[in-house]
Amino acid sequence: MLRLAGENPGWGYRRIHGELLVLGIKTAASTVWEILRQAGIDPAPERTPATWADFLRSQAGALLACDFFETVTLTGVRLYVLAVIEPATRRIRILGATPYPSASWVAQAAKNLVMDLEDAGIRARFLIRDRDGKFPGLFDAIVADAGIKVVLSGVQMPRMNAIMERWVQTCRHELLDRTLIWNQAHLLHALREFEQFYNSHRPHQGIANARPLCALPSPIPEPTAATRLHVHRRDRLGGIVHEYRHAT
Repeated sequence: MLRLAGENPGWGYRRIHGELLVLGIKTAASTVWEILRQAGIDPAPERTPATWADFLRSQAGALLACDFFETVTLTGVRLYVLAVIEPATRRIRILGATPYPSASWVAQAAKNLVMDLEDAGIRARFLIRDRDGKFPGLFDAIVADAGIKVVLSGVQMPRMNAIMERWVQTCRHELLDRTLIWNQAHLLHALREFEQFYNSHRPHQGIANARPLCALPSPIPEPTAATRLHVHRRDRLGGIVHEYRHAT
């Protein structure tokens, strides 16, 4: 049987077939497979293309994801909120809210994001966003200058930005659907409070019930000690969300 000098034993039969064609030896791929089978050589499994889930898992520590979502005030004004999440830690950043998401406003939000990431020492490599027309070309250029590549999700494929979409649902369910928003200033106040609660106190199942900015405390050594704890509840946003801490 023909041997290729320095051949890789892990080559699949299609790779061997290609190498033979490069040498001018024309044969069918099925013939190569049959020769390998008769020689007792199991062909290496075919290389499978990387999936979107593989990309998310392999790059989780260097990923950001962003999205716009809408809410309406009591006076009927429609406001657009831009937020960014770190999928690995679940940390959320509210970049702002405006009734007019102009190109200049979105570009300034991108600049603020880049400065915040630099201050926090975060080295992101990719930013996932959808194809919303509210993102101008300048938005991509600003994050590209910071070494962050924009990755566009597919058309009508929200699962490609699933963690960000899930956060938007959480924000609606736990805050916006339970709050009467008066105006833009009130919305920003509520979002900032929820951002702080989400990052510093709310446990997240996706990261083993830790908090984005706070690790879990050490377990109480004696199970019976839990019955003697004094826990204080702090209400935030008028009691919409609660924080529980050890009373001092």
